[in-house]
Amino acid sequence: MIRPVTTPVPSRLFALIPCAGTGSRSGAPMPKQYQTVAGRPMLGYTLAAFDACSEFSQTLVVLAPDDHHFDARRFAGLRFAVERCGGASRQASVYNGLLALAKFGARDDDWVLVHDAARPGISPALIRKLVAELRDDAVGGILALSVADTLKRLAPSMPDAPAAGARIARTESRDGLWQAQTPQMFCLGMLREAIERARHDGHDLTDEASAIEWLGHSPKLVQGSLRNFKVTYPEDFALAGAFLTAHA
Repeated sequence: MIRPVTTPVPSRLFALIPCAGTGSRSGAPMPKQYQTVAGRPMLGYTLAAFDACSEFSQTLVVLAPDDHHFDARRFAGLRFAVERCGGASRQASVYNGLLALAKFGARDDDWVLVHDAARPGISPALIRKLVAELRDDAVGGILALSVADTLKRLAPSMPDAPAAGARIARTESRDGLWQAQTPQMFCLGMLREAIERARHDGHDLTDEASAIEWLGHSPKLVQGSLRNFKVTYPEDFALAGAFLTAHA
């Protein structure tokens, strides 16, 4: 009996944008991902970057169930889907988003790129650079930058310290240290399993690479960009606007 030859289905690309945070440190009157930067909602820059990469099967935005600020009309013309399945933490929102991607045909062997909505400096070129570096990698990896600043360890409270004054305990070596960025790119099934393992062990991790590390793997570091920084504090909005205007 002659068995038919089957051709393996190639892995596809999906983007997942956790967008359920409140951005309390930004000082903005609304979640920072909806704040206008250089004439556009910050989330819009992320969606536009992935929309420009036609090789992606789907971009999924994960909102909080009670999000009253999201307005699809502000992102007209961009290809993406929305699921209101955000959780109490980034880890929970990403996990719920991974489950939701199954509705769009995503399989365990497909790649998912998780990106912060508060990093409006992402570009199609950076996305494609990450994909090119990792498409044939067995583990996956992240965009990141080597740490350039001197690092100081905060001292515990001292009797003679001013009430609001933090003091230095020591200087930490920055050798071998990298600052994680996003997107972070992993196979969907591996990332879901990693988050499930971390949750089982009682950990709420702050990025996807940490979960993969929890499984015992070593994600790859891919050189990122200064413009892809995370908007966190009030003064960051002006800095992001300057970057985005200069590269418009």
